[in-house]
Amino acid sequence: MNISAEKLEIIQKIIDIQDNDLLSLIKRIISSPDATKDDWWDKISQSERDSINRGLEDLNKGNVYSHDQIKNKYAKWLKD
Repeated sequence: MNISAEKLEIIQKIIDIQDNDLLSLIKRIISSPDATKDDWWDKISQSERDSINRGLEDLNKGNVYSHDQIKNKYAKWLKD
């Protein structure tokens, strides 16, 4: 599908929308496309970023356990 056809399809879908909140959201996106590019990474604290990075390093080094390994290890505390 070429870009003109895609635009027409989007326009038709917008015409059919009856939800004011959804129309407001579309209007915000169209009015300010850069506003939708907020990255959650920029909104978290440095300690949260550090923790995520440590977890990724562990993953890359293979320092991980499977779900089954953890369930088996802690099974005695998880019994009813």
